[in-house]
Amino acid sequence: MKHRIVKPLAFAVGMALCTGAVAATPSVFDVHELDSKISACSDFNGFVNAKWIAANPIPADRTRWGSFDELREASLNVQHKIVEDAASHVAQAKPGSIEQKIGYLYASGMNEAAVNKAGFDPIKSQLADISDLKNTADVVGYIRDSYARGEPVLFRFGGNADFKNSNNEIAYAGQGGLGLPTTDYYSKPDFEKIRTAYVAHIAKLLELTGVGAADAQQQAKSVLAFETRLAAASLARVEMRKPENRYHYVSIADADKVTPSFDWAAFFKTQGADVKDGFSLSQPKFFAEIQKMFSDVPLAEWQAYFRYHAIANAAPYLSAPFQQEDFAFEQQTLNGQKEMQPRWKRVLNTTNDGMGMALGQLYVAHNFSPASKQRAQELVDNLRAAYKTRIENLPWMSDVTKQKALEKWATFVPKIGYPDKWRDWSGLALTPDNYYANVQAADKFNYDYEIAKIGKPVDRSEWSMTPQTVNAYYNAQQNEIVFPAAILQPPFFDAKADDAINYGGIGAVIGHEMGHGYDDQGSKFDAQGNNVNWWTDADRKAFEVRTAKLAAQFDSYEPLPGKHVNGQLTMGENIGDLGGLNAAYTALQMALSKNPAEANKKIDGYTEDQRFFLNWARVWRGSIRPEAQLTLLNTDPHAPAQFRAIGAPSNMPEFAQAFQCKPGDAMVRSPETQVKIW
Repeated sequence: MKHRIVKPLAFAVGMALCTGAVAATPSVFDVHELDSKISACSDFNGFVNAKWIAANPIPADRTRWGSFDELREASLNVQHKIVEDAASHVAQAKPGSIEQKIGYLYASGMNEAAVNKAGFDPIKSQLADISDLKNTADVVGYIRDSYARGEPVLFRFGGNADFKNSNNEIAYAGQGGLGLPTTDYYSKPDFEKIRTAYVAHIAKLLELTGVGAADAQQQAKSVLAFETRLAAASLARVEMRKPENRYHYVSIADADKVTPSFDWAAFFKTQGADVKDGFSLSQPKFFAEIQKMFSDVPLAEWQAYFRYHAIANAAPYLSAPFQQEDFAFEQQTLNGQKEMQPRWKRVLNTTNDGMGMALGQLYVAHNFSPASKQRAQELVDNLRAAYKTRIENLPWMSDVTKQKALEKWATFVPKIGYPDKWRDWSGLALTPDNYYANVQAADKFNYDYEIAKIGKPVDRSEWSMTPQTVNAYYNAQQNEIVFPAAILQPPFFDAKADDAINYGGIGAVIGHEMGHGYDDQGSKFDAQGNNVNWWTDADRKAFEVRTAKLAAQFDSYEPLPGKHVNGQLTMGENIGDLGGLNAAYTALQMALSKNPAEANKKIDGYTEDQRFFLNWARVWRGSIRPEAQLTLLNTDPHAPAQFRAIGAPSNMPEFAQAFQCKPGDAMVRSPETQVKIW
């Protein structure tokens, strides 16, 4: 349950609006937070954020703290009131309503006494089923039935738009099954201590279910060996960014040739998945290794693997010892978190996992106005116009490819605030007093909901983020940019702010999301969302020359001693930042050209150009625990925040001009290393 199947999305962040100038107040951007002891031209992130970071240490129940985290905390507090109200008024709620179901789910999770009394009783039958496995056919049956319960194991499975026909939803099966963050954790010497801690963690969870210490240790070692084989057959994160490595369409018969011991037709039938002609067996090498493991891995080792993951996936919803051990490894060891979050936050996270869009329906009723949605749309329109101008004036791209790029630009679909229609939750049955059963029911309900889409036309009205999520995203297969309601707040957007603040905040984020349509991987999808090449060979080569320089720039950043950013892993986000900030700057100049009085005045001693870049850096202020930073360097397609604050501006002559920086300053990249793409 803890390791859920999710659709592969790009990323995003932020957004909001503002077109006309509004009288600014000192609270919009507090210039007293700027550190005058640090030169903007040598360390722009330090100049903008050092004082704030020093005054705002990371809370003990967090692994990082910054602008995003402050907004997320605010969103959680709003949601907390909603779920507490639902739980306290559940008896008066309309039977079957989302208010009643949210109230049941949250209240059952907050009943800590009942959860502790149950111990690990909720998974005893599953553990017994694992112990009863007798042969390979039983192993295959267990895998098949686990998915049907909404509890995936061994590989990733779900529906998504067909890479070659984006109007149709097909099934995708892909690599997975690992308990550690990436494949590198199983082989590189750097992670030997984490592997040792992982074995101890596995053994501890097994012991909590009554397995003897010696047996638990042996089983834990076999789980690590099992996952090490899976990791060796898996593609690395950088390779998985490439569309060609995430799509491999085969017939069911051809899939059965890869895994003769695994009957794919029987699997699909058990899931209720409408797979007729074929599906994407996305990483064939991985499934070929699974077939070998069916033959040469002893039954006891399969059982140990299933046993551990059954316990680990359930641990957050079981009694206190399981929750504490889950926290000790997943958060303390891997991410350096000092204290477990309070129970209400953990249960609220589970409520979001199970009924996030229903909670979002209640959230937006009181926290997002139609006027805000309209203003956001206006800013999106302005950024679209700016991006079009930049594409039309690209000096390195031919007219043939520009025409295709503009066709894609014309089909961008913005989604703002919340969906136009809400999901039906009538099939989800919950009770007021059984937390684990409620989590199970929600998992199965959501799994069945996703699987039911396979074989049908793609519903382009759906969202993959809830309105209360402080983030945004771009979906290449639907060519859509999506901005949830919770991100439409300061520092991204502020109704009291001047244009520069809003364009440097949400404007740049809107541009960032548009930029994903033209990043190193998004650019491999056309205006209809299909994975086809719309570039001339010469233009693609010219593009790759520029992206190679951007990769080198980020490869040079060193957030931890001896540990560098991976410029290839973070490439898409870095392209998004660079293109988005440039497009937002162009949009700001277009807005200011209509209001010369604002364009030429200073606010708190800073010009509009300066305030534009100041707010961009403020968005990325924050600090992170070193353990969490190490994990993210290996897993996260986003560069560390401090480098996002400086990476794009250092490539822009407009920044140097705004702050009167000179050649040789750290924030002024030399002509041969300066990157210009979109």
